[in-house]
Amino acid sequence: MSELWQKLRKGYGKKLAALHAWNGWIVAFLALSGLILLNGYWRGVLGESRVWLKQAHIYIGLISLLPVLYYLLLAGKHWKQLKDKPWQKFNVLVVLALLLGWLISGAVLWQFHLAGPRASNAALFIHDALTWVGLPYIIYHSVTRVKWLKEPGRRAVQTGKAAQPLHPAAPQPVYTRRAFIRGAVGVGLAVTVGPSFLKWIGRTIGPIGGGQNIDKLIENNANRLAPDPLPQPASSPPIGGGAQGFFRVYTVTSIPSFNNDNWSFAIDGLVDRPMKWKWESFLQLKRSVQVSDFHCVTGWSVYDNTWEGIPVKRFLEMVGVKNEAKSAIFHSGDGVYTSGITLEQLAKDDAMVAVLHDGKPIPSDLGGPVRLIMPKMYAYKSVKWLSRIELIEGEHIGYWEQRGYKNEAWV
Repeated sequence: MSELWQKLRKGYGKKLAALHAWNGWIVAFLALSGLILLNGYWRGVLGESRVWLKQAHIYIGLISLLPVLYYLLLAGKHWKQLKDKPWQKFNVLVVLALLLGWLISGAVLWQFHLAGPRASNAALFIHDALTWVGLPYIIYHSVTRVKWLKEPGRRAVQTGKAAQPLHPAAPQPVYTRRAFIRGAVGVGLAVTVGPSFLKWIGRTIGPIGGGQNIDKLIENNANRLAPDPLPQPASSPPIGGGAQGFFRVYTVTSIPSFNNDNWSFAIDGLVDRPMKWKWESFLQLKRSVQVSDFHCVTGWSVYDNTWEGIPVKRFLEMVGVKNEAKSAIFHSGDGVYTSGITLEQLAKDDAMVAVLHDGKPIPSDLGGPVRLIMPKMYAYKSVKWLSRIELIEGEHIGYWEQRGYKNEAWV
């Protein structure tokens, strides 16, 4: 055991430098891939490749544990060398905390089915918060640690051909080049990252009830349909008390907009009586109200949503379902997105074509004017800008299901 220990610690300096380099590459990959996965633009561009990138992000994240474990074997000797260097000790603790925090929260998001929505929601917040804090810190640390920025006291001062160390008692410059550049890098990061960080804090922590988030989406609503749907008493005020959480807007296309001329809703396929509505006639349909939670497969949730709309099973009763029909294709008004759900799954009471959220029209960013709500399934089944339900005999593999997501999307 002693020999193995000595072998592990042999060449300590080189191993520590190698660990630092490997860890840097791992963090760089995780940072880049994480930002791509977060950005909605890349969802449509990458297609199925996004699923592969997500898997690579997870596996590299797990591999990031190895440098940490190996460092812990060397930590005793390294810690002794840092005895009189409190800032370097602080840096080691910060980096370890960031890596372990990312790893643990990432593992919870990876196993979201086992962890459950509330744990996943908390893990996503922690993962994002560590990213907002950790990436600027690591960038700052990396830039200010390059060789040509080392402290004058740590390098030789050239006097002719001889190198003399700077004596601690010698007069110190009030303003060094390194101090200037470190300050400039810090200010640059603060100016660049600060506003986005404050915006993230404001929208994630500030609107605890979710109301500000929804009001902002309604304010920016691109749809122009008249009249607005009138909420039932159970919707206004919402019997759920108001949505708790923050909706993240994802889309695989540009967000479409609708008006009375270009909007319609149809049910056809294997039905006895195909039907189609324009906006004014659609608003005459009898609506119900439900309170349910909304869960995204990426880890976030919005709780206690009050949705008002028409249960899917009521639509099916209206049109009459042919015996050979086994499932339905839900078509988005963006002309691209679809999702397939079996009639057995749609028979549940909470499958709804929603028109109002918390007593207000559903804005375009949130999938309005009409969207599907499947509360017991992850949100990629709840098709936004819903324009058509088509009943078919077989099974339909939808947009994200074609790109690696499970066709069974139960929470």
